[in-house]
Amino acid sequence: MNFEPDRPRWQQVADVIRRRIADGTYAPGTRVPSVLNLSTEFDIATSTSQKVHRGLQAEGLIHTQNGAGSFVSNHPPEDLTGDPADA
Repeated sequence: MNFEPDRPRWQQVADVIRRRIADGTYAPGTRVPSVLNLSTEFDIATSTSQKVHRGLQAEGLIHTQNGAGSFVSNHPPEDLTGDPADA
């Protein structure tokens, strides 16, 4: 992935995951990549991957089950295209 220099990487990766949720790649109830898998896929630090997970959880898009992983919420917000900072 070619990162935009003027935006935090975690936000850019979160945008990718949001698009995957919106287009059904990650359907409600399915597991999303772990922190380690995001780090590997996007060549980012694990702390950056943790920010991605925390941000998506704060938006209500994913939830974490201890010991099981992170999953797409069964009822994610409908508008996944807007910038949460604009809300």
